[in-house]
Amino acid sequence: MNIADIQLEELGAGVVKRTTRMADGRALIYYDDPDTTLGPDRAVDAREAFARPETATMRRDPLTGDWVSIAAARQNRAFLPPAELDPLAPQTPTNPSEIPSRYDVAVFENKSPSFGPALAAAQGDAPSGADAPQGLDDLDAPGLGRTRTSVGRCEVVCFSPEHSGSFGTQSRTRARTVIEAWADRTAALSALPGVEQVFPFENRGEAIGVTLAHPHGQIYAYPYITPRTMSLLASIDREGPDLFARILEFEQGSGRVILTGQHWTAFVPFAARWPLEVHLMPHRHVPDLAATTPEERDELAPLYLRLLRGVDALYDSPTPYIAAWHQAPVHRGRDTARLHLQLTSPRRAADKLKFLAGSEAAMGAWIGDIPPETSAARLRDAVASIPEVTE
Repeated sequence: MNIADIQLEELGAGVVKRTTRMADGRALIYYDDPDTTLGPDRAVDAREAFARPETATMRRDPLTGDWVSIAAARQNRAFLPPAELDPLAPQTPTNPSEIPSRYDVAVFENKSPSFGPALAAAQGDAPSGADAPQGLDDLDAPGLGRTRTSVGRCEVVCFSPEHSGSFGTQSRTRARTVIEAWADRTAALSALPGVEQVFPFENRGEAIGVTLAHPHGQIYAYPYITPRTMSLLASIDREGPDLFARILEFEQGSGRVILTGQHWTAFVPFAARWPLEVHLMPHRHVPDLAATTPEERDELAPLYLRLLRGVDALYDSPTPYIAAWHQAPVHRGRDTARLHLQLTSPRRAADKLKFLAGSEAAMGAWIGDIPPETSAARLRDAVASIPEVTE
């Protein structure tokens, strides 16, 4: 076996980080569990090095000010392949997948990204290159037909080498390793030139649009502040800089709390849009996962696992969801925009989904199908049926 050139770094909770490169130059990072059974070596990616697609281009919608990335290379991504051709499994002689070696947790640059790769900075913090964004003021400027290169980064986070599962099916130790990886990648991506916001998330289930059954999530590093976060920052300006502290206090005094710990509380929000919607928030202000303490990460692992397993206990089959970690922008609102998870599912009954039709999709005017208090009571009972996560 050819041994890859590895850069080694020890992280928190006994996690070991091993950084290398794929055949085409993309970054590949292994995060080893503290109790890993793996050896220190990793195989070289011996595949033929094909050229990477050109960085996508984004176009500005003058009606909203939003930027839309046009990433045609994504049309060629894998779609529900059989287990023997799983592109996120360790490579075998018959499966030339993305990851050469057996692993615990692996992170790599997406082969067909919506953003990136990030461009090197010529001077200051702005990326260089053809038509690259030159800061937020440049992106906010008016005009028709405006385009920019979609600089940034899209990464895949593999939670396990197994072919099926999700974050919620992992062990407590493995969940803690993934959290350490999220925090580490948040810090690294935030430091890239041109990156304005970092977003870790997990899509789970074909009803959400997942094209790979392998347990994994993604991290997007955007060259702008996303529309959802711009709206959040405007709300903080309107409501006051202590908005998140007041929301947490308000929800903790309601009947919508699902579970709580020393550092985190999970609740169904007062104005929930989705049939199943849960927010998970730290008790102190932190802008992103990189700013959390070891103690906060230690508690998050079992608490989050129990929440996800409770979501799955609602019905006889796994529940589709989007688990979105909202983090403060890299350069704005870090003293006021608090890290929090928003977990949403369109599942409104065992055999029914909520589809975004006219009012929600066209006008952004939501109509809730289930009272948040009813949803909270059902979910609280489901979580209560899940034992404490100790392994």
